Amino acid sequence: MGYPGEREDQAARFGTEAFFASLGRAFVAMCAVIPVLFLIEAIDVGLGAGRLDVAGGIIPHRIDGLDGVIFSPFLHAGWDHLYGNSIPLILVGTFALAGGTRRFLWSTLVIVLVSGFGVWLIGDPSSVVVGASGVIFGYLGLLFARGFVERSWWNLGVAAFIGLLYWYQLYNVLPTDQPISWQGHLLGLLGGVISAIAFRRRRPRPAPSLYDPGATLTDL
Repeated sequence: MGYPGEREDQAARFGTEAFFASLGRAFVAMCAVIPVLFLIEAIDVGLGAGRLDVAGGIIPHRIDGLDGVIFSPFLHAGWDHLYGNSIPLILVGTFALAGGTRRFLWSTLVIVLVSGFGVWLIGDPSSVVVGASGVIFGYLGLLFARGFVERSWWNLGVAAFIGLLYWYQLYNVLPTDQPISWQGHLLGLLGGVISAIAFRRRRPRPAPSLYDPGATLTDL
């Protein structure tokens, strides 16, 4: 019998059977998300390109655009935009989810809120912001920060590897004249770091044994 949470620790330990099983389940789950995004985009195209984007996107500084904080990650400005986000979302999402479902869900919520509200507050009021890029950058920040706060070298290594694959995209966290929401990317990254700290794994200490010389016996 192990101490409570031992299974989660095994799943977080690189190279264990539990680790690879958790990674496989996370990959399947993230792959299942992508068809949903394609279905939403197909509905948007069927209704008339952009109708869902305007209805569910973030419109900075406008109250009627505030609901986009929740809905905008599911919307994309065309097929090319969706194609460009799909593979990075699967990659970073898989490793973020492999760290635990509950932590993943809470982290995703924080990332969505920090990125979305930030865009609504400081974004261009003449724009409509849609896309999962803020969440993608959030997961990247989550993995990178986990590497430090949990001393998890595999998290740090994954974040560095994905960063190298998409290094040209990392410039999108800086102000640009391109029609890209750098605010969402930067704040998503920040949301990921906040999540890594707030939901870091705390390993419980194993219960002391009667044979443990360091254990203290207490009368009832």
